[in-house]
Formats: sequence, C-alpha cells, structure tokens
Amino acid sequence: MRTIAIVAGGNSSEYPVSVLSARGVETALNGKYETYIITVRGTDWYWEDPKGRVFRIDKNDFTLVLDDQRIRFDAAFIAIHGNPGENGLLQGYFDMTGIPYTSCDAFVSALTFNKQACKLYLNEYGIPMTGGLLIRKGQQYDAPAIVNQIGLPCFVKPNASGSSFGVTKVKELADFDIAVEKAFAEGHEVLVESFMKGTEVACGVVKTRQKKIIMPVTEVVPKKEFFDYEAKYTEGLSDEITPARVPEEITSRIQELSSEIYDILGCRGIVRVDFIVTEEGPQFLEINTIPGMTPESIIPRQAAVFGISQTDLYSMVIEDLF
Repeated sequence: MRTIAIVAGGNSSEYPVSVLSARGVETALNGKYETYIITVRGTDWYWEDPKGRVFRIDKNDFTLVLDDQRIRFDAAFIAIHGNPGENGLLQGYFDMTGIPYTSCDAFVSALTFNKQACKLYLNEYGIPMTGGLLIRKGQQYDAPAIVNQIGLPCFVKPNASGSSFGVTKVKELADFDIAVEKAFAEGHEVLVESFMKGTEVACGVVKTRQKKIIMPVTEVVPKKEFFDYEAKYTEGLSDEITPARVPEEITSRIQELSSEIYDILGCRGIVRVDFIVTEEGPQFLEINTIPGMTPESIIPRQAAVFGISQTDLYSMVIEDLF
C-alpha cells in the first residue's frame, strides 16, 4: 500500500478551507492508501496523531519522524489553497526533494496563481476575457482615472489569492480606496476588473496519461451580491447547480475552453476553470489549480454528477505519478 502525505494548512486566509479539503481527501482515500495529513504553517510542518501528539517533518527529505521509525512518502497530495501550496513554492520544494505531487508544476502554479499574469498569457492564445488593471502596494494610483477606464461597477480583488478573500464589488468611486485597502490585506498586488453581467460558471478538468475527464458545468447562483468567501462556504448562501442551466452549445463551449486552457498552460492534476457567460459567450475569469475538496466544494459535486467517486478521482491523479 502506497503512503501518501496529504499536505494541508498554509499561510493564507484559506487555512481553514484547506484543512477541510484535506479531511475530505483523507476520507475518500481511506483504505486505499496509508495517509497522513501533514499540516504546513510557516516553518512548522507536522503530523498530529489521533491522541493529539505532534510529530515533525524532516524538511531535508520530507520524511515524518516518529518515536521509533521514519515514514517515507511515495507522493504528496497537495490540498493547500493559497500560499505556499498553490503558488509554486511547495512544488519547487518537492521537485528538489524528489517527491512526486498531484498538482501543476512550480512554474504553472506560480503563473496561474497570479491572476493578471495568467490572463495576459492566455490572451495571447485568444481566450475570451475582460480587461484588468494592476495596482502594486506603495504605487500611487489615480482612482478616478482607473474607474473611468474600467467602469462601474467593478471588482477589486487580490491578484494572488483564492476563495474570494478581500474581493469587493465597487459601485461608487467613493468606495474604491477602501476596496483597494481591503485587497492589499491579502497580498502585495491588487487587480481591478470590469464588471461582467452574466452567469458565473465553473468547469473541472483532470487529465492523466490514461484518462481525460471534462466535468459537467456548474452554475453558481450566489444569494449575496456576488460569490464571495461566505457565499462559497456557508450552507444556503449560494446555489451551485450542476449541470448549469445554459444552452447545450454554451456548455460545450465552456468545456472546450476549459480543456484548451488546461493544455495551453500545461496543467496537471485536478483544476477548476471559472467563467462568466455574457451575451458574447463565456469569458475567462480565473483558474484554480488546487480547487476545494470540501463537501461544499464544486469539484466533488461535479464528480458525483459525472459518475466518478472521489476515491477514484483522487486515486486517478495519484497513480498517474508512478
């Protein structure tokens, strides 16, 4: 039986979601693999046993040092949303230590985590999307000029973050500076994007050497102003409808674009691609290379509609490493 480290936690506001995702993965893999949830928080990397005892990871080779033995992992299932699991830092570490892992490689992770860089990259390949403008911390900016260029309402969000932390829908110029300050609490760069009127949708994609799965499309209907963190992870604050209530040709286009984006970027493992369906068709929003795996998350629900169990889905990406 292979021994798998499910790496959870991280250094961002997404820590609690990551822990829930890791537990979901552990439950799905129970009995098929020997699993350990390894918590990463800053420089503190550890496993906590059922009795609450804490055992540290030897970062020289990513082994788990127990009282009387040393556990060596066959692979790592990365379940950290945000820094350092989704931005390439952990991937680079695993590349150096020779540990296979389930996500995109270090370069692709870094590229996709930077929303503006990813959009500029994909724009060169003709992927449809709206424009955006970047503000860096310490940089002087002209709010009226930005609003004049981007328009109102607009979205102000951290450029490198997930789970909709620090995102504001700005309707009036007077609220712009406050929104920027809120976004800077999550990172050093802020992205300002034009508001797109339409339906938010998401499509999961996973490809291995043996199999390719393009998931059913999910329609996201937030009961708040938009699909923020609270709406994502609070029962009853959003409806996630799978399959999406859009015409068949739109569904096919979303799935085609999702698969194309996966290949253009050179993704690995399970990803989720988000779009807004406007009058002009699907417009690319962002890609999540470590999507949520909690019971409330979109990927597990899409897998259920597709007809693949979470056990088979996660095993599929693990076995592709060998």
